[in-house]
Amino acid sequence: MSQAALILIDIQRGFDDPRWGARNNPGAEAAAGRLLARWRAAGAPLVHIRHVSLSPGSPLGPGPGAAFKPEVAPLPGETIIEKSVNSAFIGTPLEAHLRGLGVTRLVVCGLTTPHCVSTTCRMAANLGFGVVLAHDACAAYDTSADCSWGGAAPMPAEAIHASAVSHLHGEFVTARAADEIAA
Repeated sequence: MSQAALILIDIQRGFDDPRWGARNNPGAEAAAGRLLARWRAAGAPLVHIRHVSLSPGSPLGPGPGAAFKPEVAPLPGETIIEKSVNSAFIGTPLEAHLRGLGVTRLVVCGLTTPHCVSTTCRMAANLGFGVVLAHDACAAYDTSADCSWGGAAPMPAEAIHASAVSHLHGEFVTARAADEIAA
């Protein structure tokens, strides 16, 4: 694990806001917490990513919604990197931080699978990192967005999550269960 860093993406209280809608995988935070405990026990590198939205009224704006969920709350001295876009690499010191530690592989988990998790995984792979996605330590939300662009119907969270993981696995990441990774 010494060459692999754990990246915990946006596991924040703001994602408990009801405006996001229904969600799959209510156990994602617990799975991420188990990974975090394993990384801490091994003294391996880890990074907490926090999304701080610039959109007025966002549940992820500055304030209580930006707080990390208790299952993955950083300890003093653990690295926290803030972002305001989907990728944890854009406009942040994440890549330089990881390279400075000699990290070549990442284990990624967080919220939400089709957005910040997917974008960060894709960029990490394109930057040359080997990426393992802890698929069961991630979650997605139903989409009720206007689908008039093509007549598509809104999708349930589980289908969105499965689709996102399927699109990543084999090209950008290797998808594995958190407990398998931790073992």
